Amino acid sequence: MAATEIRAIQRSTRQSPYKMRLVVDEIRGKSVNDALAYLAFSKKHAAKQITKTLRSAVANAEHAAREGNSSVDVDALYITRIVVNEGPKLKRFMPAAMGRATPIQKRTSHVEITLGEKKSAKTGRKR
Repeated sequence: MAATEIRAIQRSTRQSPYKMRLVVDEIRGKSVNDALAYLAFSKKHAAKQITKTLRSAVANAEHAAREGNSSVDVDALYITRIVVNEGPKLKRFMPAAMGRATPIQKRTSHVEITLGEKKSAKTGRKR
């Protein structure tokens, strides 16, 4: 695998950053297979969005390896950095009593995932 970092970013996901971070905190630092297994059985809606981004990062790693004529072990990939930032808010209004209107902010979030490859434990011993 090349020395460059493998990244995937999903922007303007229609889920609040707070709710996304609840799921992201559970998979931070795990291997890709463990994270995908956790997300598959999570009941949170944010898990679907994070799964899409994580699969995209794995696909980016495979593509980068193909382009660089190297190989990548998908089982050795792990999450080095995963961040959820706040995206643009959709501003809407809801009718209220006595002809008034109350503002509503529909929050969005940006998910950024960076993957790394663990070094294999198989080191050649000298005889």
